[in-house]
Amino acid sequence: MFHTILLPTDGSALADHAIATAIAFARLNHAKLIGLSVAQPLPLAPVSEGGIVFDVSVYQQQMQDAARHHVDKIGAAARAADIPFEGLVTVSASPHQDIVETAVKYNCDIILMASHGRTGLNKFFLGGETQKVLAHTTLPVMVLR
Repeated sequence: MFHTILLPTDGSALADHAIATAIAFARLNHAKLIGLSVAQPLPLAPVSEGGIVFDVSVYQQQMQDAARHHVDKIGAAARAADIPFEGLVTVSASPHQDIVETAVKYNCDIILMASHGRTGLNKFFLGGETQKVLAHTTLPVMVLR
C-alpha cells in the first residue's frame, strides 16, 4: 500500500525519535524511505555595526551541514535495517512547501513526521510546519509525538 515514505526531519529529539517508527513502518510495507531536511536561510539581512560584518555564507554552510547530518542519521538507520533510502537536503524559507513538493516529486504515498505539539498562542504565532503540511497536501500524513 505504501511504497515510498517521506520522513522530513529538523534534527530535534522528537524528529530523531520518529526515525525508528519510520524504519518499522517502511519494513512493514516493504517501502523506500526518503529522508528530507530543509535548511532555512538567514531570515534577516545582516546588519553591520562598528565594523563587525556577519558572513552569511558561513551561516548558510553551517545550516546545510546540519541538515545533511540530520539526513545522514536517517540514512544510517535505514542502511542498518536494510531499507532502501534516499536522502535530500534543500534550502527554503518555507520548509512545509519543500516537504509537500518533495512528496509529489518522489511519488511518496505518505508523509511521516514529528509534531512538536505547540498549543495556544505559540501555535498561532509560530505556526507549525506539521500543521502547514497538513493544510497543503492531499497525501496521508502520519503525525508522531
